[in-house]
Amino acid sequence: MSELVLCELALGAGFILYALFAGADFGGGIWTAFAFGPRAGQQRDALFNAIGPVWETNHVWLIFVVVTLFTVFPAGFSALFTTLLTPLVLALVGINFRGAAFAFRHFGRQAGREVPWSAATFEVASVLTPFTLGLAVAATGAGRITLAGGQPSLGVGTWLNPFTLMGGLIGVAICAYLAPVYMTVRVTGELREDFRKEALLAGLVLGGLTTLALPVAVYEAPVFAQRLLRSWPIAFVALAVAAGCATQLFLWRRHYALAQVCSGGAVVCTLGGFAAALSPELLIGTLSFAAAAAPRPTLSAYLAILPIGALILIPSLVYLYWTFRGEPDPERPGSSVK
Repeated sequence: MSELVLCELALGAGFILYALFAGADFGGGIWTAFAFGPRAGQQRDALFNAIGPVWETNHVWLIFVVVTLFTVFPAGFSALFTTLLTPLVLALVGINFRGAAFAFRHFGRQAGREVPWSAATFEVASVLTPFTLGLAVAATGAGRITLAGGQPSLGVGTWLNPFTLMGGLIGVAICAYLAPVYMTVRVTGELREDFRKEALLAGLVLGGLTTLALPVAVYEAPVFAQRLLRSWPIAFVALAVAAGCATQLFLWRRHYALAQVCSGGAVVCTLGGFAAALSPELLIGTLSFAAAAAPRPTLSAYLAILPIGALILIPSLVYLYWTFRGEPDPERPGSSVK
């Protein structure tokens, strides 16, 4: 396997890991806004308690993706962050405002009084960030970004069109899907039933959006659609559908641990299908990974350092997530991690 392919796989893995971990984090914020039923307040508290220990840590994967882009694919980094500056800046604003609002809410609770607008800011930013990130990711497959004389196109239409808007909605739906599924193994009793219902609803919404995305892609991003419907990218689509259906079944039967695994698998296959349709290009129809790549010595140095960083980072994250895995207290119905 070539060094270039290994770097592509590392970039894709970082992106998928960010979706799995930070996606559930953003989803927690989404469901603090849309929590319903007589225990809506308890749902919000459980979500905040679950997010608390890990919310900053999840962004390590976004940092990894950005560093990989400008180190290994500098031409791609330049084109992406020039053309997609507006949605990416909005995502950055959302990340920062969300973090500030979360901190203010936490310390306001400790002080015994709420900080005005902290909850609303957190909720809005939790929707804005995955929407703009999903919009930016979809723009790479829309086929509307061009390079004229080495300079990327700057028109709003390159990143704001029906295909990218669908990508933004799917980004929000993925986050809203993961969070309640993950929460079903963190709480017990009536709260678990609440999150189960939310997870079932979110699964239906995500399935509907991803299904609708196919005809939208045919009309708005035909090159991407043709590639997605090829033999091996379509296998990811089939696996995503199977994993999504299995998640719904396991939630219905109340097999929560299996539902958690399958929901993650559905997201991995959904994003894997997108990456498979995009490959071997970073910007479809415009810029290949090979053309965007740094010189070979840079790729070699990156791949040499990568396992050393992974040896330090991954055990630390495993320990953190295992420590705060949130096993419910059987003696306290509705309990969650504090």
